[in-house]
Amino acid sequence: MAPKIKDVAAKAGVSVTTVSRVLNGEKYVKDDLKDRVNRAIEELGYTPSRIARSLVRRKTNLIGVIVPDVTSSFYSTILSSIEKTASLSGYNLLVCNIVEDTDKELKYLNVFQEMRVDGIIIMHEKMNDEIREMIHKLDIPLIFSSVKPANQKFVSVIIDDYAAAYEATRYLVGLGHERIAFIGGDMRDVTSGQNRFVGYSNALEDSGIRFDGERIRFGDYKTQSGYDLMKELMAAESRPTAVFAASDDMAVGAMNCVHDLGLKVPDDISMIGFDGSWLADQVRPRLSSMEQPIREMGETTVKALIALIDGREDAPGQDIILRHKLVERDSCKYIGRT
Repeated sequence: MAPKIKDVAAKAGVSVTTVSRVLNGEKYVKDDLKDRVNRAIEELGYTPSRIARSLVRRKTNLIGVIVPDVTSSFYSTILSSIEKTASLSGYNLLVCNIVEDTDKELKYLNVFQEMRVDGIIIMHEKMNDEIREMIHKLDIPLIFSSVKPANQKFVSVIIDDYAAAYEATRYLVGLGHERIAFIGGDMRDVTSGQNRFVGYSNALEDSGIRFDGERIRFGDYKTQSGYDLMKELMAAESRPTAVFAASDDMAVGAMNCVHDLGLKVPDDISMIGFDGSWLADQVRPRLSSMEQPIREMGETTVKALIALIDGREDAPGQDIILRHKLVERDSCKYIGRT
């Protein structure tokens, strides 16, 4: 059987408390006792239980992360940044991919409690009353990343999605486009659904362009959704000359549809996405996109959460809003005014 802490104590001729103090790096242990304990550990091949040590220190160095869809180019990128930053700070992740399943989320939140995670990151905003009640009762520091749910007391790390969508639409207007279609996300989402749609519609209004409901479609941020909805838009009597998609994944799906119909981006239709994920540079033509600072968002989220965990004075008390920017690539074309 593997040696236990009491075996180390017996071999070193000290108490179990002294061994525990040595393992936890406490200062007030005499050097000769430390040497005896360390020799006993080496000779016995003792490996301290991580769980036992965490209970002693009241810290597990675990962060629970709830992700709506790890297959998304946006979430895979931000998750990579979160993991890297957490690891450099001495934390490990428990990543839970809920795939929009609220029952899964409740289960994982209970797991986080049982595992005594030090903090929680949530990256979606479709919550039922049971989930809202639970997260407000949790005695665990919690932060939202990339989303700002309505009526929440927690800090969010976000961009101004309304302003970003407004600017993306005005960019297309500036290229001479008036028949601008919108492929949006789930309107149950305040951040990426409602805010981006309102930004688009207000930009049209401010540009003197009539809002046309026939050019509006809502999907689920995924590539197939973009493809299917673009097919519907292309079947309309008055085809759009440009499309603004509320995610890069949907924009790429829409581009694939245009290609399969024998048309070209941007010669026949201009296309702009949202996120600025790795996907935008991988497709051809390269996708123009309203870029979120995804990696910075992940890094900022972890650092802010750790500040909350440690109870530091610099812990954020309000939302952290990062800057977005338009990245022009090859998928949009100037057509002038008709």
